[in-house]
Amino acid sequence: MSNRKPKTENRKPRLLLTGPPRCGKTTVVQKVVARFPGKAAGFYTREVREQGERVGFEIVTLDGKTAWLSHVSFAGPYRVGKYGVNLENLHRLGLPALEWQPGVDLVVVDEIGKMECLSPRFVEALERLWTAAVPLLLTVAEKGGGYIKQVKEKPGAALITVTPANRDELPEKILGLLGIMEAGVD
Repeated sequence: MSNRKPKTENRKPRLLLTGPPRCGKTTVVQKVVARFPGKAAGFYTREVREQGERVGFEIVTLDGKTAWLSHVSFAGPYRVGKYGVNLENLHRLGLPALEWQPGVDLVVVDEIGKMECLSPRFVEALERLWTAAVPLLLTVAEKGGGYIKQVKEKPGAALITVTPANRDELPEKILGLLGIMEAGVD
């Protein structure tokens, strides 16, 4: 019987995109998902503007369901800055999208941020996902303590900083890290 640990190259990638707000993290994720040849599951968050002003964020699952995550007019105990956060919608739409199932080749979580981390159930779902035998493409807030900091320090986490200068080339790089070689790419 051998005491050797499994080879690390067999481990599925855990890619964490970080950077300041509005640097292009969500756009990079959307471009990767659009070009990903397998089945992707999960969700991303979409900024919602009214009359040029940001009023909140929606959860958008990769199978097309949407719900408000936060809005300036939401009351209630859960707040981040000027936004009231609707954890019920996160639990109803976001959490089921994070349950890995056979046949799913990539799980996307956009984002691991202050709003999402208000939910212990969200953090628990991410911990389960971290041990699943599936590649992960996650975005994580640039700043923050608690789980935001912890996930960046996890063994196996590959932290990639998104900037306006590199965001256009990142989808191809990420697809390569996921083991996807596109036509014409060496």
